[in-house]
Parts: sequence; C-alpha cells; structure tokens
Amino acid sequence: MKTEIISHIGEHFQEYTKYQYFIEPSRLSTGAPIPSPEKPVEEKADILPLSNGDHILAERNPSLSTIIKNRRSQRNFKTNAITTEELSALLWATQGVIESGRGYSLRTAPSAGARHPLETYLNCVQVDGIAEGLYRYQPLMNKLVQLSTGSVIKQLLTSAGLGQHMFNRCAVSFIWTAVIERSRWKYQQRAFRYIYLDAGHVCQNLYLSSEALGLGCCAVAAFDDDAVNEIVGVDGKEEFAIYMATVGKI
Repeated sequence: MKTEIISHIGEHFQEYTKYQYFIEPSRLSTGAPIPSPEKPVEEKADILPLSNGDHILAERNPSLSTIIKNRRSQRNFKTNAITTEELSALLWATQGVIESGRGYSLRTAPSAGARHPLETYLNCVQVDGIAEGLYRYQPLMNKLVQLSTGSVIKQLLTSAGLGQHMFNRCAVSFIWTAVIERSRWKYQQRAFRYIYLDAGHVCQNLYLSSEALGLGCCAVAAFDDDAVNEIVGVDGKEEFAIYMATVGKI
C-alpha cells in the first residue's frame, strides 16, 4: 500500500490540496497569533549590514526587454568575487521589503496573501568583504546574520546537489527554505502549493537581477532534501529547503 501511495504521491498532493477538502477553520479565522515574518536573531550573532540594493540596480539601468531576452541558466563561473553591493542588489530583488506593518510586508517578489514564508540562506564563497561561510538574510533589517564560516559548506552543497560542481565555483549559493506555518496559518494544507509558487517568483527575480548586473545564475531543484536541511540547520518539517540557485561571474 505504501509503495502504491508513493508512486502516485503527486496526484494525491494535487487532489487533496483542493479547497473542497478544507473543512476545519484556519488559524487566521480562529484568531491565532500572526506568525513572525522572519526568524529571530540570536543575541550574540554577528550581523553584517548591507547596501541599498534598489539604488545599485537602478544605476545599471538595462532595459527590461533586454534582460528577459538574454536570461539564460549559467553553470560555468569564473572564480572572481562579486561585490557586496552586487549581493545587496540580488537580495533586494528577491526579498526586498517595500512596505511593512500590521503583521505583513510587501516585497519585491509576490507571495500568496503577503505571507512570505521563505527564508534565504547564503553560502558566500567569493564575495568581497564577506568571509566565506553560511549566512541568513534578514529582509526586515536588510542585514546578514553569520551562521558559520569556512569552506566546508560548498563541498557539502556539491554533495547534496547530486555532484553539481558549480557550488564550488560560484560566488554565492542561495538556499531557500519555507517556514510553513507562515502560510499554513492562513491557507491550511493549500499552503504547500503556494510555497513553491513563491519560490518560483523569487528565483525568477534572482535570474533577472543577475542578468542586469552582468552575472550568471542557475536554479537548482535536484538536491537531497534531508542533506540540505541539515546544512542550513532546519528540522525538515516546520522549515525545509525547497529551492536553490548559484550566482557568479561569467
């Protein structure tokens, strides 16, 4: 029976996340507290402020039609570093906060119900002024929180990414996780559909902003989920990896 279910798990997912199966009230409708829009920062954590990414992209000012036409997945990167300003621009394009208040925020990428369930983790390999290691982006603060330092993460990501060696050569890897309760609070089990739509919006913005900056980008969906969850230190249940991407000089 288990094998039969697994062999059709996609069809079951599509069927049982239809609205007709939501017979219990959502946590929103029962007055449950609004989930926090971003993860807390430990008191002693090292925090790195970032530049205003909006201004950096505006200065480059390529036409949107040119960006869309030229966008391609790039897997062969030079080992040159990108600047912190370029990283700031990429982060602003993917999760930059335009407006916040009343328990929600409007950002540069759309999100179902403005719930923004995604967390952005970065493995910085070659970024000027930033030590190699694992970081988490805090969009409301526009800052990076340092989680660990060292070169081991790129090796672990290469292995978790099923041997894709661009994790070794890129300037920075993006790892997006979903904190499911942020969306489930409003949308119940249908939230599991929406987090992947949200991730697609975010990654497309990464592609377009990379192209605008003259950088290469490649999305990665083939990875060992449990291994990536372990790398970024999440439980795989209430927060879990759903998408990755690499960016670098080309």
